[in-house]
Amino acid sequence: MTVLTLAHLYPREMNIYGDTGNVLVLRKRLQWRGRDAKVVGVHVGDPLPPDTDILLGGGGQDAAQGEIGRDFVSRGAELRAMADDGVVMLTICGSYQLLGHHFLTKDGRRIDGVGVLDVITTGSDHRLIGNNHIDTDWGRLVGFENHSGLTELGPGAQPLGRTVAGRGNNGQDQTEGAVRDNVFGTYLHGPVLAKSPRFADELLSRALARRGEDPELEPLDDSLALAAADVAIRRPR
Repeated sequence: MTVLTLAHLYPREMNIYGDTGNVLVLRKRLQWRGRDAKVVGVHVGDPLPPDTDILLGGGGQDAAQGEIGRDFVSRGAELRAMADDGVVMLTICGSYQLLGHHFLTKDGRRIDGVGVLDVITTGSDHRLIGNNHIDTDWGRLVGFENHSGLTELGPGAQPLGRTVAGRGNNGQDQTEGAVRDNVFGTYLHGPVLAKSPRFADELLSRALARRGEDPELEPLDDSLALAAADVAIRRPR
């Protein structure tokens, strides 16, 4: 039975709103099914595990992103190759932005991304902040957004979902996040997978299928996670 490798990008710097919880959720959902995962923290200068099955990245303070931005961009060719090879990726907020083509700051400075996702982000003076939930092909996703970057999707990316209560990518077109093949980006912190069990299992199933294993996962009792999601969506923004 394959042990999935979860590569966690910049676990110290990019974990401002508990995004490390996404790593814990995936590993626990495997353990509940009699499986396990190898979690590898990837810090500045560290190599990416060659056997990565799922790559996870979170959000961080602007200063932290500046410190790791050059390192992230230096991995561009490798990240693009991994995406083309079907490696599953879940990136949140700052990591999501860095997977795009570029970030244009509000004072006109261009920060290059790695071009895995066909998105661009522009800085603004207005912060999109509050609880949010979105409708997706994998059910409702529930989380918390806090960003001033406004993201626009190009033709090579589809939205992860549509906003219900929040402002999503840019506060204008009701899109939230982006999807390309097995690559997912979103602004939902929380961690998002703790209250979105069906989506968590979708990521695991895709990783198993890529390894040539049966992607069907045994059902779990997700009543507690779904109850937490119900509470979260009733909270005021």
